[in-house]
Amino acid sequence: MVRLAAIVTVTLAIAACGSQPQVSDAVFTTAHRSPGEAARHFFNSHPRPQQPLAFPHKTHIERKAECTDCHETVERGPVAGIPSVKTCMICHSQIATSKPLIKEVTSYSDKGIEIPWQRVYGFYPESHVRFNHAPHIRAKVDCATCHGDVANMTVAERVVDHSMGFCVNCHKQKNASNDCLTCHY
Repeated sequence: MVRLAAIVTVTLAIAACGSQPQVSDAVFTTAHRSPGEAARHFFNSHPRPQQPLAFPHKTHIERKAECTDCHETVERGPVAGIPSVKTCMICHSQIATSKPLIKEVTSYSDKGIEIPWQRVYGFYPESHVRFNHAPHIRAKVDCATCHGDVANMTVAERVVDHSMGFCVNCHKQKNASNDCLTCHY
């Protein structure tokens, strides 16, 4: 009898190893899709985004465009926003229309499709960071402080590590609040 119970237990354990646990509570979800994703989030490691077009930040800055010309919502709210293809076409319906890159942008616009830009910076949800660009802009924090020298980049790359230490040190230097609730929820 004991031997039969042991065989049944081992058989059930082996069968359970290969199956996904069934969760009946519709509210429950796992925190991460894989152990690798959990490790990336824990170590604040972000994949390098693959942009659909090699957007030339450097060219635009050389022609006196400001960050806020394209990232329009940065002064008004929490998110700088990834520019809409309509924003691109404000200028490029008339400027440099014969260039191959602009033809690609125009193609997205003609199809009524947004350019699928990949976010370069952002916080993982488990950081519980409530970041708002607007007060940083009002405090005259230069975009390069947090985003690196985008003016000399072709395609924007993640070059600044937005760790808690980075933010705390900047807040100390600028005499900004370091109260937890300033940034975290």
